[in-house]
Amino acid sequence: MDAFTTLKGIIAPLDRVNVDTDQIIPKQYLKTIKRTGMREGLFSDWRYTSDGNPQDGFVLNQRRYEGASILMARDNFGCGSSREHAPWALLDYGFRCVIAPSFADIFFGNCFKNGMLPVVLKNEEVDQLFKEVEAQPGYQLTVDLAAQTVSTPRGTSFHFDVDPFRKDCLLNGSDEIELTLQYETDISAYEQRRKDEAPWLFPDLQ
Repeated sequence: MDAFTTLKGIIAPLDRVNVDTDQIIPKQYLKTIKRTGMREGLFSDWRYTSDGNPQDGFVLNQRRYEGASILMARDNFGCGSSREHAPWALLDYGFRCVIAPSFADIFFGNCFKNGMLPVVLKNEEVDQLFKEVEAQPGYQLTVDLAAQTVSTPRGTSFHFDVDPFRKDCLLNGSDEIELTLQYETDISAYEQRRKDEAPWLFPDLQ
């Protein structure tokens, strides 16, 4: 997966609580296991009318938020089913970071596994950012994973916590499979040793 170090980008404000994965990527888009080509499904029930036309007023349909790479929402973002397609759709649209006061646990973990950074800020900090985004078209934030900060154009910085292991994986662009493969030689040696010690456990491999 792609490494995440520092991100400076336009922020798209989704002023809603309890945004569930059924809304992030509706069920009709779950027929594939590919991680690309899912951007059209992102928030499709909110982005489009029943006729397939853009829904007036929805944040991602507004020109001022075109090219946004940071999404901001309210409490309990990513609740609902555990579908991993949710972070896939966000990434395919161009988002690398989601900011909210709280996240659903499974979605939170899936973000890290797919190279996206979920940032938890205090409610009052998120409130401040919503106000500043609304007041300034083209508003951008800088997210520094190494420093664990979110910085505004005015120079205000908000600190966020992140698990050291997950932080290291993102900084290096390493997922769980890549980390495991680093020990491929040791794993192979262990497998061979067990075959030599207890060959009856491996009848199909003799």
